[in-house]
Amino acid sequence: MFTGIIEEVGHVVSAQHNAQSMRLTIAGDVIFKDMNIGDSISVNGVCLTVTSFVGKQFVADVMPESVNMTTFSKFSSGQPVNLERAMAANGRFGGHMVAGHVDGQGRIRQIRKLDNSVVFTIETTSDVLDYIIYKGSIAVDGASLTVSKRESTYFEISIIPHTIANTILANATVGTVVNLETDIAGRYIRHFMTLDKAPESATATNNEAKQESKSFSKDWLMSKGFI
Repeated sequence: MFTGIIEEVGHVVSAQHNAQSMRLTIAGDVIFKDMNIGDSISVNGVCLTVTSFVGKQFVADVMPESVNMTTFSKFSSGQPVNLERAMAANGRFGGHMVAGHVDGQGRIRQIRKLDNSVVFTIETTSDVLDYIIYKGSIAVDGASLTVSKRESTYFEISIIPHTIANTILANATVGTVVNLETDIAGRYIRHFMTLDKAPESATATNNEAKQESKSFSKDWLMSKGFI
């Protein structure tokens, strides 16, 4: 689990493209202070597992699902990436709950200055927009941001200069494709709210099972002399 507060901007040392999967070598600095094999590192919002590391470089395998859902297939040597270590239990929760499981991609349609902030307009698919709400949280390339506007084909985020300066959003231009992860809480709520009700036959079977369980429990208690 991550918070979406980017710790540093690292870069891709190498991106090995296999038939469907990938193997990435990533370089950084801050994230290596307490690194261990098996640690989770968010790379542009994608949770990766450290399989090995030497000095200030670590290696991670990327499964086909992650390649398909993210911008990783376009990675090349030297590309800057947002990096964040998994949230520490005793750390400050500065952003929001970010699982590192990308829902889809978005494309920056417009970038404009608004007083002391920069507004990014990002277009994405309807299945991702369904989970985006006004004033809600969203992770863009792993950075925790607040939705300032939401329309039928796009949403907007307002970003302060500090966040831009300390993330790869500083390199973003119109047309840049980004990884998007919507608020995980909203996904769970929507899932449970839309579950189909169990058919009557299944309900009846469950009721019978409950009755048998109660009967068994009573018989067992009587046999043991409790009632």
